[in-house]
Amino acid sequence: MHFPEKKYQIFNEPGYPYSFEYPVYAKINQDVDYFGVSKKKDYWMDINFPENNATFKVTYLPIQLNQLEDRIKEAYKFVNNHNSMANSMNDSAFVTSNGVYGIFYKLGGNVATPYQFFLTDSAHHFFRGSLYFDATPNADSLAPVNEFIYKDLIHLVNTFRWK
Repeated sequence: MHFPEKKYQIFNEPGYPYSFEYPVYAKINQDVDYFGVSKKKDYWMDINFPENNATFKVTYLPIQLNQLEDRIKEAYKFVNNHNSMANSMNDSAFVTSNGVYGIFYKLGGNVATPYQFFLTDSAHHFFRGSLYFDATPNADSLAPVNEFIYKDLIHLVNTFRWK
Protein backbone atom coordinates (compact mmCIF):
# COMPACT_ATOMS: atom_id res chain seq x y z
CA MET A 1 0.00 0.00 0.00
CA HIS A 2 1.38 3.42 -1.00
CA PHE A 3 0.87 6.51 1.17
CA PRO A 4 1.76 10.13 0.37
CA GLU A 5 4.66 11.91 2.02
CA LYS A 6 3.78 13.54 5.35
CA LYS A 7 3.42 17.29 4.79
CA TYR A 8 1.20 19.68 6.70
CA GLN A 9 -0.62 22.97 6.27
CA ILE A 10 -2.20 25.24 8.84
CA PHE A 11 -5.89 25.69 9.48
CA ASN A 12 -6.25 29.17 10.93
CA GLU A 13 -9.55 30.59 9.70
CA PRO A 14 -10.65 34.02 10.96
CA GLY A 15 -13.31 33.75 13.66
CA TYR A 16 -12.51 30.15 14.57
CA PRO A 17 -11.45 29.75 18.22
CA TYR A 18 -8.67 27.30 17.33
CA SER A 19 -5.93 26.54 14.81
CA PHE A 20 -3.97 23.38 13.97
CA GLU A 21 -1.91 21.72 11.27
CA TYR A 22 -3.43 19.04 9.06
CA PRO A 23 -2.12 16.98 6.10
CA VAL A 24 -1.91 18.50 2.62
CA TYR A 25 -3.64 15.36 1.29
CA ALA A 26 -6.69 15.98 3.51
CA LYS A 27 -9.55 18.34 2.68
CA ILE A 28 -11.52 20.39 5.18
CA ASN A 29 -15.28 20.62 4.75
CA GLN A 30 -16.76 23.41 6.87
CA ASP A 31 -20.30 22.94 5.52
CA VAL A 32 -21.26 20.32 8.07
CA ASP A 33 -24.79 19.71 9.20
CA TYR A 34 -26.15 17.70 12.08
CA PHE A 35 -29.56 16.19 11.44
CA GLY A 36 -30.21 18.86 8.81
CA VAL A 37 -28.98 21.81 10.91
CA SER A 38 -25.89 23.69 9.66
CA LYS A 39 -23.02 23.62 12.14
CA LYS A 40 -20.61 25.86 10.23
CA LYS A 41 -21.18 28.82 12.55
CA ASP A 42 -20.58 26.44 15.50
CA TYR A 43 -17.06 25.72 14.13
CA TRP A 44 -17.74 22.06 13.37
CA MET A 45 -16.00 20.47 10.39
CA ASP A 46 -15.05 17.28 8.63
CA ILE A 47 -11.43 16.59 7.74
CA ASN A 48 -11.67 14.24 4.79
CA PHE A 49 -8.97 11.81 3.69
CA PRO A 50 -10.37 11.08 0.21
CA GLU A 51 -7.69 8.59 -0.84
CA ASN A 52 -8.41 6.53 2.29
CA ASN A 53 -12.22 6.86 2.40
CA ALA A 54 -11.86 8.29 5.91
CA THR A 55 -13.32 11.32 7.66
CA PHE A 56 -12.28 12.89 10.93
CA LYS A 57 -15.45 14.48 12.31
CA VAL A 58 -14.90 17.52 14.51
CA THR A 59 -17.29 19.17 16.94
CA TYR A 60 -16.59 22.29 18.94
CA LEU A 61 -18.51 23.34 22.03
CA PRO A 62 -17.96 26.39 24.19
CA ILE A 63 -17.79 25.69 27.89
CA GLN A 64 -20.05 27.65 30.18
CA LEU A 65 -19.56 27.84 33.93
CA ASN A 66 -19.25 24.34 35.47
CA GLN A 67 -19.81 22.49 32.15
CA LEU A 68 -16.40 20.87 31.71
CA GLU A 69 -17.33 17.70 33.58
CA ASP A 70 -20.49 17.30 31.45
CA ARG A 71 -18.51 17.78 28.22
CA ILE A 72 -15.99 15.13 29.31
CA LYS A 73 -18.78 12.70 30.25
CA GLU A 74 -20.40 13.28 26.82
CA ALA A 75 -17.11 12.57 25.05
CA TYR A 76 -16.62 9.39 27.05
CA LYS A 77 -20.19 8.34 26.24
CA PHE A 78 -19.42 8.65 22.50
CA VAL A 79 -16.34 6.48 22.95
CA ASN A 80 -18.21 3.99 25.10
CA ASN A 81 -20.91 3.60 22.41
CA HIS A 82 -18.29 1.78 20.33
CA ASN A 83 -16.86 -0.22 23.20
CA SER A 84 -19.25 -3.16 22.67
CA MET A 85 -17.56 -3.89 19.32
CA ALA A 86 -14.04 -3.14 20.53
CA ASN A 87 -11.68 -5.82 21.75
CA SER A 88 -9.56 -3.17 23.48
CA MET A 89 -9.70 0.45 24.54
CA ASN A 90 -6.72 2.52 25.57
CA ASP A 91 -6.94 6.10 26.75
CA SER A 92 -4.10 8.52 27.27
CA ALA A 93 -4.45 11.81 29.11
CA PHE A 94 -2.01 14.52 28.01
CA VAL A 95 -1.07 18.18 28.08
CA THR A 96 0.65 19.53 24.97
CA SER A 97 3.45 22.08 24.92
CA ASN A 98 0.77 24.59 23.78
CA GLY A 99 -1.13 24.11 27.06
CA VAL A 100 -3.91 22.04 25.52
CA TYR A 101 -5.38 19.31 27.73
CA GLY A 102 -7.03 16.18 26.44
CA ILE A 103 -7.58 12.47 26.28
CA PHE A 104 -6.82 10.33 23.22
CA TYR A 105 -8.77 7.06 22.85
CA LYS A 106 -7.64 4.11 20.72
CA LEU A 107 -10.20 1.37 20.16
CA GLY A 108 -9.07 -2.00 18.86
CA GLY A 109 -11.02 -4.47 16.79
CA ASN A 110 -13.73 -4.05 14.16
CA VAL A 111 -14.99 -0.68 15.38
CA ALA A 112 -16.58 2.15 13.41
CA THR A 113 -14.21 4.71 14.90
CA PRO A 114 -10.74 3.52 15.96
CA TYR A 115 -9.55 6.94 17.22
CA GLN A 116 -11.32 9.61 19.20
CA PHE A 117 -10.03 12.45 21.30
CA PHE A 118 -11.04 15.63 22.99
CA LEU A 119 -9.07 18.80 23.64
CA THR A 120 -9.86 21.57 26.10
CA ASP A 121 -8.43 24.58 27.88
CA SER A 122 -10.52 23.55 30.94
CA ALA A 123 -12.35 26.89 31.01
CA HIS A 124 -13.79 28.06 27.68
CA HIS A 125 -13.30 25.56 24.85
CA PHE A 126 -14.00 21.89 24.08
CA PHE A 127 -12.98 20.25 20.77
CA ARG A 128 -13.87 16.62 20.05
CA GLY A 129 -13.01 14.45 17.08
CA SER A 130 -13.66 10.92 15.80
CA LEU A 131 -12.21 9.08 12.83
CA TYR A 132 -14.65 7.15 10.62
CA PHE A 133 -14.13 5.07 7.49
CA ASP A 134 -16.57 4.77 4.61
CA ALA A 135 -16.15 1.01 4.74
CA THR A 136 -17.21 -1.96 6.81
CA PRO A 137 -14.98 -1.96 9.91
CA ASN A 138 -12.28 -4.59 9.51
CA ALA A 139 -9.31 -4.02 11.79
CA ASP A 140 -6.96 -6.23 9.78
CA SER A 141 -7.54 -4.66 6.37
CA LEU A 142 -7.71 -1.11 7.77
CA ALA A 143 -4.59 -1.46 9.96
CA PRO A 144 -2.13 0.23 7.54
CA VAL A 145 -4.50 3.16 6.94
CA ASN A 146 -5.28 3.44 10.66
CA GLU A 147 -1.58 3.70 11.48
CA PHE A 148 -0.98 6.23 8.68
CA ILE A 149 -3.83 8.52 9.80
CA TYR A 150 -3.00 8.03 13.50
CA LYS A 151 0.27 9.91 12.94
CA ASP A 152 -1.66 12.78 11.34
CA LEU A 153 -4.06 12.96 14.28
CA ILE A 154 -1.15 13.05 16.72
CA HIS A 155 0.35 15.88 14.66
CA LEU A 156 -2.96 17.76 14.75
CA VAL A 157 -3.13 17.40 18.55
CA ASN A 158 0.47 18.55 19.03
CA THR A 159 0.03 21.64 16.84
CA PHE A 160 -3.42 22.57 18.16
CA ARG A 161 -3.77 26.03 19.69
CA TRP A 162 -6.61 27.99 21.22
CA LYS A 163 -6.94 31.56 19.99
